[in-house]
Amino acid sequence: MAVLNSPADGRTLLKSICRVKGQEENTLQGLGIVVGLKGTGDGGSFMPTIRSLATAMQLMGNPAGSGGANEYGSAKNVALVAVTATVPAAGARQGDKINCIVSSIGSAKSLAGGRLFLSPLMGPNPQDTRIYAMAEGPVTLDDTEITTTGRIHGGCRLEEDFFNAFTADGRITLVLDENHAGFQVAQDVAELINSQLSFQSSQVSLAKALNQGNIEVIIPPQYARDPVMFISQVLNLPMLEPQTGARVVINERAGSIVIGGDVEIGPVVVTHKNIVVETGETAPPDQFVPVDPAETKETPNPKLKALVEALNAVHVPTADVIDIIKGLDRNGKLYAKLIIE
Repeated sequence: MAVLNSPADGRTLLKSICRVKGQEENTLQGLGIVVGLKGTGDGGSFMPTIRSLATAMQLMGNPAGSGGANEYGSAKNVALVAVTATVPAAGARQGDKINCIVSSIGSAKSLAGGRLFLSPLMGPNPQDTRIYAMAEGPVTLDDTEITTTGRIHGGCRLEEDFFNAFTADGRITLVLDENHAGFQVAQDVAELINSQLSFQSSQVSLAKALNQGNIEVIIPPQYARDPVMFISQVLNLPMLEPQTGARVVINERAGSIVIGGDVEIGPVVVTHKNIVVETGETAPPDQFVPVDPAETKETPNPKLKALVEALNAVHVPTADVIDIIKGLDRNGKLYAKLIIE
């Protein structure tokens, strides 16, 4: 295989916008009980916790007496929790330790100072009853204001190997991330691979875009026994900045607006509270300052960026700017995809 010289104007590596199919995270889950709480547990009124405590005591060789689970009805230092752990996309080996999250599912007021009792974790498929990991350890609160969810650092010990297959039938599949998925981007990636990597004795194309998010790549025969080397070459190919569609991303809680520099808006009159803005060729030139002084007859549509800058210049609150952008979108005058987070 011949690797051609990288383009001088490459701006990013292919691995920055995609992953290899099969390299996905796996979530383990289970139920457990947190003990050692200072009276902030579920208490005797939440029977699922009492039954779980009775079962744990029986497994430890101390079954309940004639009173059954009711013997533990006054226990206020115990809480029933959901336990989850995420296995990295690259996989993990038996014996590896990863973090896990515990969240109260009863009436506990706080998990502060508690310790997770040894708990089995299963896979995401409820039909699979295998135990993939065991979790236990002291609970640490990430946020002191959210006391019913905590983390156990290195508290999940894997009992199974996790190896995700990344080749199938002599091929790999590249999966574009959701922010770059698109038919044009997928085609550009396929053409990049075909132009940069080629057989010495054949002109067979290696890559083919299957849809807007997946590109299938043939592993050359000389790399059949070493696909990792081939994949590393593919993922490190430099490419121009992907040409995704125009987007506007708004996070209302944070009050942030992220606008692509090429986002345009159509001719429109905006009236919002005490603000009046008119854009396009119909705006009276003697009454309004152009939203985009650089616009010409060849490019009559003003930029959204310029509109936002003009609104900011007169100290329009961010919440009002967001409302105006939403109104433009509903009116069909925002020539971009609006994403509300």
